[in-house]
Amino acid sequence: MPAGSTPFPFSIVGRKFTQKSGILELMDDLGRAATGCPDLLMLGGGNPAEVPEVRGLLRNRIRELVSEEDTLDRALGTYDPPQGNPRFLEAMAALLRREFGWPVEPSNIAVTVGGQTAFFCLFNLLAGTSSAGRRRKILLALCPEYIGYAAQGLEEGIFVACRPDITWPEGPSRPVFKYQINFSAVEEALKREDIAAIAASRPTNPTGNVLSDEEVSHLSRLAAHHGVPLILDGAYGPPFPDLSFKPIRPFWQPHVILTLSLSKLGLPGVRTGIVVAPREIVSALASFTAIMGLANPNLGQQLVLPWIEDGSILEIGRRFLQPFYAAKSRAAAAAAADCFCGTGLEWALHAAEGTFFRWLWLRNLGVNSRELYERLKARKVLTVPGDYFFFGLAEDWPHRHECLRLNIGQPEGVVRQALTIIADEAARHRRPGANP
Repeated sequence: MPAGSTPFPFSIVGRKFTQKSGILELMDDLGRAATGCPDLLMLGGGNPAEVPEVRGLLRNRIRELVSEEDTLDRALGTYDPPQGNPRFLEAMAALLRREFGWPVEPSNIAVTVGGQTAFFCLFNLLAGTSSAGRRRKILLALCPEYIGYAAQGLEEGIFVACRPDITWPEGPSRPVFKYQINFSAVEEALKREDIAAIAASRPTNPTGNVLSDEEVSHLSRLAAHHGVPLILDGAYGPPFPDLSFKPIRPFWQPHVILTLSLSKLGLPGVRTGIVVAPREIVSALASFTAIMGLANPNLGQQLVLPWIEDGSILEIGRRFLQPFYAAKSRAAAAAAADCFCGTGLEWALHAAEGTFFRWLWLRNLGVNSRELYERLKARKVLTVPGDYFFFGLAEDWPHRHECLRLNIGQPEGVVRQALTIIADEAARHRRPGANP
């Protein structure tokens, strides 16, 4: 039997989901590193850092839950409805009405097995071949976009991405750039008449880019005008965990699908996603959940339920997470300036606006980001190659091969040591005479 083959023929969907993908490589490397290579410098992966104050809150809450025997027994020993725990749904709806004035009811909210599962369901609910035989696509308003979306379509080619504008907010002589939505490109793409939804994350994984209130309002108006939903991935954004470093307002409208998550609050292991959406979307998500897994995990909902009921969940990000990650981001930028100075490399970091990632652009390398990733891994530095995040573009873009995503949630010494190795390895492959 040929290597890599199987005696059991896989379906088209089976072959698609077992082929190599960026998210599989990312999670496989992350898992192997965590279990088998303790000296690896971990600037890859999407694990949140251990924020002491938040860790303390979570441990205290777990102790409370253990003492609430009836609540714990129910959380561990019963199935909730596929849409989510009714008390949790009511508390979330009440919080959003009270704090933001959104006209939402429990019927507008669904729980999923993490945000990743929510997007798998949403993308395949809306995109692909419709009942009328039309091929429908998801329009990514700003590229690069989250690696975990790329392989989620049951059908191939469900994404269309808009290439961004690149600006230099601190001036062209400073190593800080920013991606901006090219609204002309978005409007042109919407003329295709095969767009099923517009999607964007805020803040954005991988770059930490934060769409302004006006940009989100503009996308919302375009979506409403063309009769499609706007999907906003709020895994890092407001109302919680709100890992944005500049003030932005939470956003929802009746045609908006907002996804939230407990992962970046410090609970990636409980796999709890929250979707605020039109009732028809929520009902469909409940059907997906029932078919795929009967019900959702109960533990995450019960852990944070008191914080949702009293509104304190909104303060955790503002008080603890934002300042923690902002300090990490500043320290990483300072370390990068020290490490890359004098190397002859043309480098820049994306503006630090949120999340716990820094996005590194190396413009005069003689190798692409995947090869650099492999060379760094051999030197025990784990990053994520940037080209995985540029899916959906109609044509290749050299810029996509020049970037790395760095998780800077590690201790400052680890980040600095890793950046030293990245700078050294990149300098070995610098292409002399390249233009900026």
